[in-house]
Amino acid sequence: MAVKYYFYPLWLRFWHWLNAVLCILLILTGLSMQYSNPDFPFMRFDLAVSIHNITGILLTASYLIFLVGNMITGNGRYYHLNLRTISTELMKQFKYYTLGLFRGEKPPFPINEKRKFNPLQKISYAVVMYVFIPLLIITGWALLFPEITIHDVFGVSGLHLTDLLHLIIGFFVSVFLIVHIYFSTIGATPLSHFKAMFNGWHKTHD
Repeated sequence: MAVKYYFYPLWLRFWHWLNAVLCILLILTGLSMQYSNPDFPFMRFDLAVSIHNITGILLTASYLIFLVGNMITGNGRYYHLNLRTISTELMKQFKYYTLGLFRGEKPPFPINEKRKFNPLQKISYAVVMYVFIPLLIITGWALLFPEITIHDVFGVSGLHLTDLLHLIIGFFVSVFLIVHIYFSTIGATPLSHFKAMFNGWHKTHD
């Protein structure tokens, strides 16, 4: 019998969709600035820069919503990692995604009222939200105000290193977004996780 859990309160759904839109805008404008042919630009360079900067500022505000919301609502507990068991749990979940899922096996870590994420989701979300996004924001602000960056690091321009780190993290966040959308189709139905982000209710498998 399917069970439903109210995992996504209004503030979390608002943040999630805002964050998704902002990340997509940052990716599109970032790619436009980095790779567009000047003769046939995807977006005018100065416009891409302006949108990218404004969106980055909004992402900073969005991230503060995420941090404060997790602290005052208890949602942050779902990101806690047990370092003693995480490696074993990751292997089980990886085996399920690569083999068990296609054999019709049951998930090794079913969702319940205390566990919203499986181990692979938990560690990937924790790394992205508590490591990658903060670094992306910090390097973004450093590029917006280059005078605050370290001038020289072992003979290499600190600004160039900051830019490189910003691009690398942006690439990993882009990959995460693609993988995240794919895995969102693995649920009770292909659209059940998307519906949950509109109505707040997560429906388990029958």
